[in-house]
Amino acid sequence: MRHLVCLGLLAITACRDEQAGPKPRGARPPAAGQQQQQQQPGPAGAARTLDAVPGALNFPSTATWANGAVKYLGSQVDPKNPQPGQAVTLKHYFRADGQQPQGYQFFVHVVDGNSGQMLGNMDHELQNGAAMLGSWPQGKIIEDVQQIAMPNYPGPMQLLIGFWRGDDRLLADLPPTHDGNHRVFGPRLEGPQAALPEYRAPRATKPPVIDGKLDDEQWKSAPEVTLTTSFDGREAQRKTRLRLLWDDANVYVAFDADDPDVWGTLRNKDDAIYNQDVVEVFFDADGDGATYNELQVSPHNVNFDAAFVARRSDLEAAMKWESGMKSAVQVRGTLDDDSDRDQGWSAEMQIPIANLLKVPKVPPTKGDKWRFNAYRLEHFERFKQIEGQSFSPLFVGDFHALPRFGWLVFD
Repeated sequence: MRHLVCLGLLAITACRDEQAGPKPRGARPPAAGQQQQQQQPGPAGAARTLDAVPGALNFPSTATWANGAVKYLGSQVDPKNPQPGQAVTLKHYFRADGQQPQGYQFFVHVVDGNSGQMLGNMDHELQNGAAMLGSWPQGKIIEDVQQIAMPNYPGPMQLLIGFWRGDDRLLADLPPTHDGNHRVFGPRLEGPQAALPEYRAPRATKPPVIDGKLDDEQWKSAPEVTLTTSFDGREAQRKTRLRLLWDDANVYVAFDADDPDVWGTLRNKDDAIYNQDVVEVFFDADGDGATYNELQVSPHNVNFDAAFVARRSDLEAAMKWESGMKSAVQVRGTLDDDSDRDQGWSAEMQIPIANLLKVPKVPPTKGDKWRFNAYRLEHFERFKQIEGQSFSPLFVGDFHALPRFGWLVFD
C-alpha cells in the first residue's frame, strides 16, 4: 500500500510512502520531508573555520568523498545518550584536502539502525549557507552544528550523511564507511527500547460465522484489545477493538470501530482503499522481517491483499497474490451519508493460513509465534484530519515498519 499521510516524529518527519531526502538518481524531495532544527549561524558570507577539531569526538570517521578531496572527520553528540524530547546537539566536522566539487548541498538521513528503513531527514545548508561545499579554505576544519529534540523512537537511529546536486549524490570513496548508496555512516542515536506487545489467540472450537456481526460465542473467548495511535501509542480518539482466533485452516480477525461517519468511495477489489477508512492486518509468519502479507477491508467490504517479498517490494507484483480471504462488514448507521451520525462498523476476516507467505507450519500448533500488526486508518473529516491506529505502536509514519510488528501467539 502507499499511504499518503505524513506525521511528525518530534524533530523528524516522515511519510508512510517515504520520500524524505535526495535519492541516488531523481529530483530533490519536497520540502515537507524536511525537519525544523536550529543551527549556529556563521559569519555572513564566510564559512566559520577551525584549525583543529575541538577535543575528542565520540563518533570519529575516516570517510571521504571525491577521491579524498572532502574528508569527514566525525561528529560530536551531546549528550551521548539522550532521553526522548531532550535537546541534542550534533556537531559535524569536515575538511577540504583537495579541489572541492561545486554546487553540492548537504543532507542528513535518519534510518532505523537495525533495518535501514528511512525514518526522516535533517537536510540543511552547512552553517546556514555560509559554508557551501566549494568555498572551504583548503586544510581548514568546517564545523556544522545542529540542535534537535531526541525523537521518541524505540530503537537505534543511524544518521547517514552526504552531499547532493540535482539528480546525483557526491561519490563516497571507501565502501566500509558508506551504505553503498554514497550515504556515509554518521553517528547513531540510541532511543529507548519499547517492548513489543503480544496477542494470545485462542483456538476456535468451530469457525465463527463470517457475517460482520461479531456475535458468535467463539469471539467471546478471544481477548479484546483496543488499538492505540500508531505514531506514539496514545489513546485513539475513536476506539477500535481487535480480536483474533485460529483453527487448522484459517486465522480469523475481527475489528469493531466507533465511527460517526462511515464511508468509502471505492468498490473494486485491490482498489486503493488504504487511502480511505479501512482496517488492516499484516502477517510476517516466519518473522524474517522481509516477506509478509497485507490484508485490508473497507466499510463497503472491498478487499485489498498483497504479498511482499521484501519491505515495500514492487506493489504491482505484490497485488497479484490472492489470499482467498472471506470477509463481511456490518455498518451501524448509514453508509456514505454525512448528514446523519453513525455509530460505527465492524469487520470479520477469514484468512487461509496455507496461502500466506512462508508459514513455518500448516497448521500451526499451540505455542507457535508469528510477527503481525493490525491497523485502522480513520478520517475525522473525509481525506482530512487522519488518524492511524495500530496494535503495536510504530513511532514512524509507516504501516510497513516491520521491526515494530508485535507477536501473535497461537494459544
